Amino acid sequence: MHRLSSNATLLLKFFIPVFWIVFFGASTLAAVFYQYDYVGNTPAIYFKGGMVFFYVTGVLLFVFTLLRLKRVEADGDFLYVTNYFKTARYPFHNVSSFRLSRFLFLQLATVQFRESGIFGKRIFFLASRHLVDGYFAAYPELKAQLLNEEER
Repeated sequence: MHRLSSNATLLLKFFIPVFWIVFFGASTLAAVFYQYDYVGNTPAIYFKGGMVFFYVTGVLLFVFTLLRLKRVEADGDFLYVTNYFKTARYPFHNVSSFRLSRFLFLQLATVQFRESGIFGKRIFFLASRHLVDGYFAAYPELKAQLLNEEER
């Protein structure tokens, strides 16, 4: 079994969003229940609205980015995907594409499946470049099957 996901997946998927949601949720609740008419020189209604907008925008950002990350492991026959609560096993003949891309300092991977599974038709994970390279070195036939021409 080869792990393909980075160790930072757990930090990015759980700890940062939970800390942010709890901390800014408490701050937003405090701002909403604040009784004064002004906060500094700003009318309280604008401050409260800004805090609620900031909080909701942040939660939506986490839902559509970090909370979608999965942990991925693989062997010679299957791709194992988990969200740390459920685990799914996908045979490689069900994988239609495996793409690696860079975003800032992160290596992101997208796996597209031919048929939908418990995590949908597409999963995202934070890949560890040296773990992925080590896996494809151990299974060169899968590298040829999964990776696109520009990634070989």
